[in-house]
Amino acid sequence: MTRIGSYSGEEVVRAFKRSGWHVARRKGSHVIMEKEGFDATPSIPVHKGKDVKKGTLRNLIRDAELSVEECLKVIK
Repeated sequence: MTRIGSYSGEEVVRAFKRSGWHVARRKGSHVIMEKEGFDATPSIPVHKGKDVKKGTLRNLIRDAELSVEECLKVIK
């Protein structure tokens, strides 16, 4: 299992965009992403000065049907 580092919400949103997802809407401090052909709508927390928790990031990656390795490759 690949180790996940600490990433800001903006970095995660950027990585999802590179993986073909787009921003559907923004509600408060969360960015809701969507992709054609997927029922899931990952909600990425974008809090100033805080990183996305590792468990939350792992769940977002799973919901997007990405592998951790794929996500970490595009996040940097």
